[in-house]
Amino acid sequence: MKYFKESMEDRVRPVHALCFFTVSLLGNINQLIVFDYYDPDKYYASLIERELIDEELEAIASKMQDYLDEEKVLINGKRVYPELRYIDLAFRGSLKRPSLYFIIHFKGDFKTGINVYEDYYDREIAEYDYEFYWIFPPGVVIKDIIVDGIYSRIGDNILAVYVDKGTEISGFEKIVFEIPDYLAEHIRKTTNKFEVKTFSNN
Repeated sequence: MKYFKESMEDRVRPVHALCFFTVSLLGNINQLIVFDYYDPDKYYASLIERELIDEELEAIASKMQDYLDEEKVLINGKRVYPELRYIDLAFRGSLKRPSLYFIIHFKGDFKTGINVYEDYYDREIAEYDYEFYWIFPPGVVIKDIIVDGIYSRIGDNILAVYVDKGTEISGFEKIVFEIPDYLAEHIRKTTNKFEVKTFSNN
């Protein structure tokens, strides 16, 4: 996960981020990111009052898509292209505490057996704490993980990652997960869209 540190206003300071990746067996991956900011001058609130917030959000959305385009995301060795679908702004108890919400989508070709997600991006230093979670369907098994920060597996199918401010970010993430035959077969029968492939270690 490449973290988003840019703001259209220098005085607005990022303080925290939280991200959820939800994965479907058909290969659809939806990503919700929430970035929390400290805005001492109420910059975003003033934009709403002056009815200028839409232009600001459009500019931020464009910059976020540029960030996404700079990443190299691979699923089973094939590049996929995350796309920003939605952006919103809300306040957390104070006009000095705005949060930006981003909904992002990308899709890969999954197969029965072992699947590999890889993400390549610039090396950097985390400027604030953030966490991200990968939520796979029940029955999917996370097999191997390469991420920065501290991670834990919740059952077989959920990954939680915690990154502290100041952490050196390597610019590479990898998650290996297994889709068992019975899940792929069920999806194939109900949707006729899942291609069942034989996985072999040979």
